[in-house]
Amino acid sequence: MITTPDYRALLAAAVAEARQGLAEGGIPIGAALYHRNGSLLGCGHNRRIQEGDPSVHGETDAFRKAGRQRRYRDTIMVTTLAPCWYCSGLVRQFNIGTVVVGESVNFRGGIDWLRENGVEVVDLNDGECIDMLGEYIAGHPEVWNEDIGED
Repeated sequence: MITTPDYRALLAAAVAEARQGLAEGGIPIGAALYHRNGSLLGCGHNRRIQEGDPSVHGETDAFRKAGRQRRYRDTIMVTTLAPCWYCSGLVRQFNIGTVVVGESVNFRGGIDWLRENGVEVVDLNDGECIDMLGEYIAGHPEVWNEDIGED
């Protein structure tokens, strides 16, 4: 019998990563990759500012830290923000089966495209995620617009 994981509980690791990124002076976006059975494979956060590397998004950081898996269809990518096109491509490339999104209010990303391509997307519309990133964007629009925003 397959049971649905507690997605809100899984989001906690991604939120903790987002807070860590903010404390480091970076963009507060965190992510975690889980096996469908609930075991944590890896977590990470956006370190674009900290490392001066535009490719270190939260999802890519979590994915890299999870290490090589034999199969990704049975994994769940949990992220505090809807994945951008870059990270949506990662989900499709490796056939990650489920994406849990903390919020899509500040940025909608590739949610519709992922769904159209068979990925289960769960949007939790989490108030803490919405507020944390919304406040960051309002205070640092130039940083947000470098990468993902409307510049």
